[in-house]
Amino acid sequence: MKTPSQKFLERLGLKDPVMSETSAPQGNGNDRRDFLKKVGAGGLMLGGFMFSPIEDTLAQATSKVNKLSSPTDLKITDMRFAVVMNGHARCPIIRIDTNQGISGYGEVRDGASWRYAMFLKSRIMGMNPCSVELLFKRIKQFGFHGRQGGGVCGVEMALWDLAGKAYNVPAYQLLGGRYRDKVRLYADTPEGENEADFAQKVNVRMVEQGFTFMKMDFGIELLKGIPGTTVNSNYWDIGRQWSNEAMTYGGTEHPFTQVQITDKGLELMTQRIAFVREKIGYEIPLASDHYGHFDHNNAIRLGRAVEKYRLAWLEDLIPWKFTDQWRQITEAIETPTLTGEDIYLKEEFIKLIDARAIDLVHPDLATSGGLLETKKIGDYAEERGVAMAMHFAGTPISFMANVHCAAATQNFVALEHHSVDVDYWNSLVKTKKPMIEKGYALVPDSPGLGIELNEEVVKKHLDPEYPAYFAPSTDWDKDRSWDRLWS
Repeated sequence: MKTPSQKFLERLGLKDPVMSETSAPQGNGNDRRDFLKKVGAGGLMLGGFMFSPIEDTLAQATSKVNKLSSPTDLKITDMRFAVVMNGHARCPIIRIDTNQGISGYGEVRDGASWRYAMFLKSRIMGMNPCSVELLFKRIKQFGFHGRQGGGVCGVEMALWDLAGKAYNVPAYQLLGGRYRDKVRLYADTPEGENEADFAQKVNVRMVEQGFTFMKMDFGIELLKGIPGTTVNSNYWDIGRQWSNEAMTYGGTEHPFTQVQITDKGLELMTQRIAFVREKIGYEIPLASDHYGHFDHNNAIRLGRAVEKYRLAWLEDLIPWKFTDQWRQITEAIETPTLTGEDIYLKEEFIKLIDARAIDLVHPDLATSGGLLETKKIGDYAEERGVAMAMHFAGTPISFMANVHCAAATQNFVALEHHSVDVDYWNSLVKTKKPMIEKGYALVPDSPGLGIELNEEVVKKHLDPEYPAYFAPSTDWDKDRSWDRLWS
């Protein structure tokens, strides 16, 4: 019959040294000596072990066990930022720290200000980062469309990274599990100095880098200075669609420029598409973007002119908010239509989907609301027969957030990779397995987002205007306003 002490040792998964010696005929006493030696080395002799309080006994017995954090007791203690240059784009990274020594990383959308995120610090301090949706609902009022959503989304990314690390599972597992173990990527067609140079670079994209999905730009800025190709270009500088000053062509929404494309202009634009199609073939999906600022009638003309090239989609022909005009475009052409990279939260996507205004949704996770909100967008679209591609142009932190969301969303088509030619991009983070392999992102099995910063490389590529690396941010600790939206 076993004694109470023997039963207690069994519950701890330990052998009684006396029983081991008497019940094993071949034993020579080594079990007993080893047991006493191990216990003694830990600072607790056998007699003390037997009669110590249960808390001390369990602590000693499990002192060598690899314990995870205690998720229910996890608290946010700090949030800091560093601004990384991703090629020419400024990408703020945030780090949320906790009382248990684990940190989570997120990213404010490329080109946005770190202030969008740091403004939220006082709203989340002291809270449990594993309550991701609770915290998201607390801060989502402080985001908006375009880059203004970047702060909320960056915090949400970091919360999923923390929650995954706390529970020791990948972020996609917390979203419901994965549909795929690799995520298809699409990349821009490269620039070339001439036809031969372009052909060589495209070959690198498809053969060496392994991309199976491409996207190209062809806009009316190609027509600048060519007589007879556009109407009203004597007033607007159609070569400057990226300006944002008031009352400039780039800063004026498409319906209000009254720019029109002539037949000659359409012919020159389609020649560019034909050239790219010839080089990559028809087996490769070819999407398109950045056409310039003109109204939905000219968008329909353009859409009809390119139908024979079987493009994967026409992206952001007009601003996303003009739902009725999008529906008119979509109904008038065969080529799929797509928009959404500047939409914040699911509600505006729902309007477009319900109106059958577009053929694919195209959220940028760093604007649309983060991982869970973007999955909700994809799930809603799926129920109504609409596919989801994903826009992305940041560092590996936001990239991996997209990968987890894409892995967990069934109607996903492809994720943009906009930094293929940034030579240090992959080395900004450390991962257990490669992030990208032959045109696909490999879905990680590591906890959280599955990445850690490579501090040495990140420090070499900080924004010269903000060279500090996660400096203290106590100025953002105090909540100075009453934010509730109801009485």
